[in-house]
Amino acid sequence: MEKIASFTVNHLKLKRGLYVSRKDARENVTVTTFDMRVTEPNAEPVIDTPALHTIEHLGATYLRNSQIKKDVVYFGPMGCRTGFYVILFGDLKPTDIYKNICDMCVFIENFEGDIPGAKPEECGNFSEQNLNMAKYYIKKYREDLEQFKRFEYPEN
Repeated sequence: MEKIASFTVNHLKLKRGLYVSRKDARENVTVTTFDMRVTEPNAEPVIDTPALHTIEHLGATYLRNSQIKKDVVYFGPMGCRTGFYVILFGDLKPTDIYKNICDMCVFIENFEGDIPGAKPEECGNFSEQNLNMAKYYIKKYREDLEQFKRFEYPEN
């Protein structure tokens, strides 16, 4: 079997950032998958599950109500718990969505109240949420992204 693209990235050199993971095109439609890397793989602890779940709920809610809502295909966590996939219609670069991602982070940082979709009839694991830790991780990510603007995967 062929090695999938995400397994060819050297995760020992990967830092917080916003990267193009892949682009898929079919019948004049391109979908871009972004790697929103919130923690540094194999160098710091992964995002705890309740915070990851809260970021997923808030991030998806924000993006699907934002100015790019018609382009959003998916927003959700990576299995390794070091970040999120942001999948959008379009042949895009990280700089095309940088402001949207920073705005989403600010939304999460400032969010107060009930987590959207966190009721038993709305979510299969509604009670596993942690807003304070979600804010911690996302603030650290945003500040690092704004400072270093990492948009290209490191060389292997």
